[in-house]
Amino acid sequence: MAKLKLGALEDDKPRKGAVEFAAAVYRDLEVYAELLAQQTGKPVSDPMKLVPHMVERFMATDRAFSKARRDLHARSPTVRNSVRDQT
Repeated sequence: MAKLKLGALEDDKPRKGAVEFAAAVYRDLEVYAELLAQQTGKPVSDPMKLVPHMVERFMATDRAFSKARRDLHARSPTVRNSVRDQT
């Protein structure tokens, strides 16, 4: 089996938000949850719990976003204090 980009999910205090997916995307999310459960040995109770982790992983690996965020932090003390720095 190929190694998935997501690893085991950590418990964290969630923030609420609403996301609407096309049916095909949601089905793929369900399949991803099933594969992740097989890979990690930990069941995924709700495929929607994957979404924040996927978005986080996407942003962490987007080089253009990382550079733009660093540039923004350097220019704006307000952003520096309000956004957590992961770089």
